[in-house]
Amino acid sequence: MQINPNNYSIAEILDMLERRDLTVNTTYQRGTELWPSGPRSYFIDTILSRYPFPKIYFHEQFDAKSGRTRREVVDGQQRISAIQSFYRDEFSLSKEHAQGGLKFSALDQDIQRQFMQYVVAVDVIRDATHAEIVEMFRRMNAYTLPLNDAEKRHAAFQGPFKWAMLRLADNCGEFFSQFGVFTNRQMVRMADQELLAETYAFTKIGVFSSSPALIRNFYKNGDSEFVDGSTFADHVNQAVEFIAQRFPMLRKTFMMKPYAFYTLLCALIFNRYGIEAGALGIEELAVPQEAFARNPANAQARLLALASAHESKETDGPYSEYVAGCAGGTNRAAQRALRLKHILAALQS
Repeated sequence: MQINPNNYSIAEILDMLERRDLTVNTTYQRGTELWPSGPRSYFIDTILSRYPFPKIYFHEQFDAKSGRTRREVVDGQQRISAIQSFYRDEFSLSKEHAQGGLKFSALDQDIQRQFMQYVVAVDVIRDATHAEIVEMFRRMNAYTLPLNDAEKRHAAFQGPFKWAMLRLADNCGEFFSQFGVFTNRQMVRMADQELLAETYAFTKIGVFSSSPALIRNFYKNGDSEFVDGSTFADHVNQAVEFIAQRFPMLRKTFMMKPYAFYTLLCALIFNRYGIEAGALGIEELAVPQEAFARNPANAQARLLALASAHESKETDGPYSEYVAGCAGGTNRAAQRALRLKHILAALQS
């Protein structure tokens, strides 16, 4: 078995499909019905935005009868099908993308040309039996990490809630990186989307103990529609921008630990916009102020003091209760309530 790296433009791939020199082998992958409009649109936007995507695998064989080389797609079926369907005007891009609402024929000619010239990385497998190809993918998959809960939800759901969390994570990505909330590896594994989904859950049910089943239920309920999507995204974006502009000293402090930042984000949203009436655990702590912070400079100083106490693990003093809320079981309601109490006090001071 030989594996040779190649590069084909989308125009070349479409031409091979048209001439039947390239076909899809459905025995290696699941059916194309697994990609509804949302994922297909996101994938085409990836191409139009000139981002790379994982390589595709072709199995190449020489057909002695016809004297022609035949290729079949053994990995990348959904991607190839999405490219061909978009080129045929069989679906429009989702409205949230730059070319939203447009089919291929309606794109500007320069954008059409860029699409057709986009280079796809392809590994071509030659001189291989079916058994060898199956074994190759089995061995490749043996070294991949097991999916975490966020990745499982991303794979299981294709509705508006999932895509809203993904777009919002993309929008916040630079902030998360620069302020030290998440590493690039954590964002690749969707820790940022999980935090945002939990923040949305907070706006609906207040302080809660997190669990995979609870967050999955929000994905499930939002798999057909997500009416709060634009409002929630606006609240998060405004809160993140407020932190970047008014709390710059928090950058890469212990207030940016994911569980501490989660509480800060929830507190800011609660303080400025409020949350669902009667949400458990909030009434006893504070009332919304219709502003992110009463005095941003004072609030930043108080938050820095909390972060410092957290870093120093102060078990006594004015912030010992907050430090206790940052120790062990940080996603439990009791711990979250302690952190929220002190962060709201800082914002409302």
